Amino acid sequence: MKRLLIAATLMLASAASAQTPKDPSARLRQVLPAKVADHVLATIADARSHSLPAKALEQQALRLANKGTKPAEVEKSIDESAENMKKAKAALENGGRKPTSDEVVAGSQLIGRGVDGSKVSDFAKTAPHDRSLAVPLFVTGSLMNRGLKSDAALARVHARLMQKATDRQLTAEANATASEKRPETANKEGGLAHRPVTPGVSNRPVTPPGPPAAAGRKR
Repeated sequence: MKRLLIAATLMLASAASAQTPKDPSARLRQVLPAKVADHVLATIADARSHSLPAKALEQQALRLANKGTKPAEVEKSIDESAENMKKAKAALENGGRKPTSDEVVAGSQLIGRGVDGSKVSDFAKTAPHDRSLAVPLFVTGSLMNRGLKSDAALARVHARLMQKATDRQLTAEANATASEKRPETANKEGGLAHRPVTPGVSNRPVTPPGPPAAAGRKR
């Protein structure tokens, strides 16, 4: 559930602050050792040169550094996220898309959890081409968080897309799945707090609180 929230907000960082005193690059040099900051900033610059969501990587690095993550782990996380974004962008392009930053971040979440790029390509190729796949891909990840295997989650969301389900409907259905699977101790004192998740919507800027999922986590 947390991964969906993280991914949904990461993709919507505002570029307006890039050249202000709050410039993430300057801040990263303040909170990371020089060698690590150089590496992280070089990775972000490379991502930007390949038209990847560099802003999301900046915000991810800042969040990790601000929460006290070890510099080596910040560096590793940014490297993995940038690589997942490259794979997601290529997969969506192979599926006949001209992916937006939102879609690249969403796709990178799935690839970071072990979903093969060819499956993301197939999903993109056969899904309706008149709508963004950002929310559908985030919802797929949410369903995986709730126990569905990747193939089943992709098939479920794809079927609903073919039935012309809206982003709002996909989100509501995913939240309903979460409620059905809620343990008896949920929201009780000492129990689990399983709250519904609302994926991000394109063009609604928010402050990104977290990083994309790390690579190699399979379901």
